[in-house]
Amino acid sequence: MRRSFEELARAHTPLGEIVLRRRIEPISQRDIVEVILADDGLMSSLFTHGEEQVAQLGLAAVADTPAEGIDVLVGGLGLGYTARTVLDDERVRTLHVVDALDVVIDWHQRHLVPVGVELTADPRCTLVHGDFFALAASGRPMVTGNAPTQFDAIIVDIDHSPKHHLSASHGAFYTPDGLRKFARHLRPGGVFSLWSNDAPDDEFIAALHAAFEKVQAHDISFWNFLIDDDTHSTIYVASAPTI
Repeated sequence: MRRSFEELARAHTPLGEIVLRRRIEPISQRDIVEVILADDGLMSSLFTHGEEQVAQLGLAAVADTPAEGIDVLVGGLGLGYTARTVLDDERVRTLHVVDALDVVIDWHQRHLVPVGVELTADPRCTLVHGDFFALAASGRPMVTGNAPTQFDAIIVDIDHSPKHHLSASHGAFYTPDGLRKFARHLRPGGVFSLWSNDAPDDEFIAALHAAFEKVQAHDISFWNFLIDDDTHSTIYVASAPTI
């Protein structure tokens, strides 16, 4: 008999207590895995549309593919669905996934989360413990060692939105100056994509235009049977100048 609820892991982090749990969703009767951070539902395997779309729309905007393939960085590991979607693209040569919480990386390495086996078994994928926002603001390469100094695409799914952050320290990233510093980590013509739980934000779109050549805000949706209606979110896609 299946257990209706099971706690898989728990840890204290700088952002608060984080809990990984598995439960049976009562309507669909599906086993789902979810993450609770500081008593706030952070992510779930029940709905992964946004995590997948931020990768698909970002990679679709990469216009030029070198013969050797493209290099991608993902900010935010979570349950791994964004990273797995990146790896589904055959053009991807390397993928570096940066997460500030080493415990989340440990969950994947211990195969406690649904796609942990896929990510850790793929030789293209490297999981990196680090503060994405601090690395984005630095003048140094975001990833050290045998890694690219710039990327063809950087895909981010960390904060709830450009105005709703997991930490106040993330706020500078979403400003024109923060985005200009971050854009240096992209190759000419490289693509930045970002998931947001909110509707398109005109102020953030203006900030993107200060750092990038092309900017789009995609309204995406999926049917949410829990509310018997569509759930909407936004994917921002911005392309760096080609020269």
